Amino acid sequence: MLHKPLAVAALLAASCGAQAASDADLAAIRSQIDEMKKSYEQRIAALEKKLAQAELDAQAKPAAQAEARPATPDKQAPAPAVAVAPASASAFNPEVSLILQGQYAQMKNVPDRTITGFWPAGGHDDHGKGVSTRGFSLNHTELIFSAGIDPYWRGQAILAVQDEAVEVEEAWFQSLAIGRGVGLKGGRYRSGIGYLNEQHPHQWDFANAPLMYDALFGQEASYREDGLQLKWLAPTPVFVEFGAEVGRGANFPGTDSNKNGAGAWAAYVHVGDDLGVANNWRTGLSYLKTSSGDREADFVDINGLQAQGLFNGDTATWIADFVWKWAPDGNPKYRNFKFQSEYFVRKDKGELTCMDEGGVGNTCATPATGDYDTRQSGWYAQGVYQFTPEWRAGLRYDQLDSGRQNLGANAASLVVQDYKPKRATAMVDYSWSEFSRVRLQYAQDKSMAGFTDNQWIVQYIMSLGAHGAHKF
Repeated sequence: MLHKPLAVAALLAASCGAQAASDADLAAIRSQIDEMKKSYEQRIAALEKKLAQAELDAQAKPAAQAEARPATPDKQAPAPAVAVAPASASAFNPEVSLILQGQYAQMKNVPDRTITGFWPAGGHDDHGKGVSTRGFSLNHTELIFSAGIDPYWRGQAILAVQDEAVEVEEAWFQSLAIGRGVGLKGGRYRSGIGYLNEQHPHQWDFANAPLMYDALFGQEASYREDGLQLKWLAPTPVFVEFGAEVGRGANFPGTDSNKNGAGAWAAYVHVGDDLGVANNWRTGLSYLKTSSGDREADFVDINGLQAQGLFNGDTATWIADFVWKWAPDGNPKYRNFKFQSEYFVRKDKGELTCMDEGGVGNTCATPATGDYDTRQSGWYAQGVYQFTPEWRAGLRYDQLDSGRQNLGANAASLVVQDYKPKRATAMVDYSWSEFSRVRLQYAQDKSMAGFTDNQWIVQYIMSLGAHGAHKF
């Protein structure tokens, strides 16, 4: 029994010793915490002092700058950030694209291709687009620059690169913020008349333009204008667009002239809508009025010799167009079909001077001037079916009518060529993507009287860089 009290006493002594040691450790920890707290408080106080001094310096600096320079109105003293903004907004960082387009053509050797009964001679030539070039050719290359100018305007320049020259095809500015459906364009642009006219060659569904465009606009196969264009999109449930243009009128069927005012004007209306989910359409009517001074063309006299004619007067052209598109469920990616057609009527009225410029001894060796009055027309229709995402096939038929040609006093000297040029074309093309396409085309061309040309064309079209969406 003596051992039990001794054990209890030993346990109590050990407990008191442990308690004493624990209290000592806690005191040491509290001391360390207090030291750390004081250190952090000192650091915080120092930082607050530096912050207060920095704020005082910042407030004092603008005042010192204001004292160092003459006082100016607030609106003339923009902050540095405002001064930098205009330079940033006008930085030139355009969208750049390059269109590579070339071909191999097999056709008969015809030195001077024309459309019988239509002005001008050489109107079936292509101005570097390869229609009349046999063998391999780089027929059309375009370099395109596009960029926003500021929140109110956008600009674009298209340069056509040929073997020995660079031509400015388009260079225009366009409004972005007029509002109320109004759009303004100025500079050099493709006119909005017709349907195909605004499209560039790489957008065509065939390797060449319809005969209609060759007859209407000569070597360019499109009508370009240096002037102003105004469009208005009506706030209606269906698509209704009105357009008007005024310009220099230097391109065929007009001629360039050094005068004040305008040499040509145009007006048009386009209407379109959806028919359910799978179908949509667009139709239009356009009018173009141009003036000519000594517009040149070649004729044949009654003896079969070449004669030159100079036309002075006005040309009025009407164009009606229609386009219908179909795509299952409204998705054209896998399958779609497009039908398009255009019809034109052109009237020339003025004076024609017949002359023998080449000294060939024709009936116009003594120049004669008389009335000139013509009415000509023509049309084309085409359909293109995309049956897979990569493959398309298409057919096109062209026909023109040389129509009425009143030569006045020159009727006894010149031959009136009464003929209806025509051409049938078939094509198939393959596209790896929207940027690369190769095309095979066959055409039976009867645009020259008494002459049939079976033409084969293999064409490639490659687009590099930014590629904007094509119009309807």
